[in-house]
Amino acid sequence: MANLIVFCILAVVILGSAIMSVLTKRIMRSATFLLFVLFGIAGIYFLLDYTFLGAVQISIYAGGVTMVYIFAIQLVSKRTLQGLVEQIKGSRVLKGCLLSIVGFVVMAAVLLKSNLMSAMLSTTDTELPMQQIGTALLGSDKYQYVLPFEFISVFLLACIIGGVMIARKEDKK
Repeated sequence: MANLIVFCILAVVILGSAIMSVLTKRIMRSATFLLFVLFGIAGIYFLLDYTFLGAVQISIYAGGVTMVYIFAIQLVSKRTLQGLVEQIKGSRVLKGCLLSIVGFVVMAAVLLKSNLMSAMLSTTDTELPMQQIGTALLGSDKYQYVLPFEFISVFLLACIIGGVMIARKEDKK
């Protein structure tokens, strides 16, 4: 019963923060609400006794990715963000809703055609040992993830350097 109550609290925090992240007009508040969403997801991982995934969620996503977002926000000049008010037109809302419905229909068709739902429901409740997860994350063989992880880290470093170069003010004399 206590797990259900904690789950409901985390679900309310996640959904409320996600909605506020989208609806707020200030970009720093949006990044802060995103941080709350990521912490709430880590809380669900801890609730399910997936301590490794919870720690990864906090350290990589809540810590690293949110800091990259905030760093990028700080690089943008304040003059650009001031007075950034977009008028919402009815036609744009209608197009967005129509595109969302089309995306949902395509996703549902793919799920039903690939029999993915029946495969997910027929899985057994076996846990993977931590050694197998660590080998998959840090191995360099087929279906192991150290090489994509390194490519992503180099790509993020290039993005940060590019952002600093763009944001740097050059004196033209």
